[in-house]
Amino acid sequence: MGNSENSIKKSINPKILRAHKLSIKYDITLLTQKIISGDITALSQGITLIESTASKDKTLADDLIVKCLPHSSRSTRIGITGVPGVGKSTFIEVFGLHLIDKGKKVAVLAVDPTSSLSKGSILGDKTRMYHLSQNTNAFIRPSASGDSLGGVARKTREAIILCEAAGFDTIIVETVGVGQSETVVHSMVDFFLLLKLSGAGDELQGIKRGIIEMADAIVINKADGENEKAARLAKSAFAKALHLFPPKESNWSPKVATCSALENNGIKEIYDTIDEYLSITKPSGYFDKKRANQNEFWLLQTIENKLKDDFYNHPNIVEKLPEILKKVANNELSPFIAAQQLLKFTTH
Repeated sequence: MGNSENSIKKSINPKILRAHKLSIKYDITLLTQKIISGDITALSQGITLIESTASKDKTLADDLIVKCLPHSSRSTRIGITGVPGVGKSTFIEVFGLHLIDKGKKVAVLAVDPTSSLSKGSILGDKTRMYHLSQNTNAFIRPSASGDSLGGVARKTREAIILCEAAGFDTIIVETVGVGQSETVVHSMVDFFLLLKLSGAGDELQGIKRGIIEMADAIVINKADGENEKAARLAKSAFAKALHLFPPKESNWSPKVATCSALENNGIKEIYDTIDEYLSITKPSGYFDKKRANQNEFWLLQTIENKLKDDFYNHPNIVEKLPEILKKVANNELSPFIAAQQLLKFTTH
């Protein structure tokens, strides 16, 4: 290798270089075999491939998903949400270690639609879950940053497939806890856990927002020290509020609990709650029905995203959109007529 080639390779961002090597060096069949055998390095490489936005990688990523799909769906998928500061990272680490003590293999994924602004993930560095990240039966991976919540969610959903193929039987999907991200995570998990804090009007806020309807369990975190009494009051308030909502199709009555991730209190009870939920929804057929409905939802969602991408990337739209946007902004053209005109451009 000449000096000039060496200098070029040194000037390339290492992450870009790794992704470039991945698409050329790795045979997808071999990569699939390594993932199925539980090779964590191969799993990381596979997720990097599906996160790639390079057009040459998309076909490879699709092939990888197809090959891994028959080996997936053998896990319990748990969604965990809560506002920033509620203690999600500490809770997930302690809960994840408890799952591992029960003989589980745990993968933690994050849906982080804000990452394009913060230039990082909600999990940040793995230092926030140091002990869990060091465990050989755990895998922690934040979603790729991106401007589109749908795009990030799609990659997280595909990452679930790879993690399941790699033998992880418990997948924890964490969301930042604001905006639409809870709804997106709810559409890809079996059990949805809402972490709350006592005090500061958080109980009322939780009831006002629609998230409580999606929750299969509400956990008041940081129930320790001076917060313990307030946490018990919050638990009572949420338990009463849950009676105002109609029964769930699953015939499951959402539970309310308190815990202190910091002191490792209440974690076993949360594990038992999820176990109870599975013991009810699996025999009744609801568990499988929900999975099937989620697959249908993501099919339709994928079609919508594809149509949207094709529309905005159409040469006529790229050319005409700025001019029509200007006319709409200046009240020279109705938004509805403008939309009709733009849609016609895609048929020419």
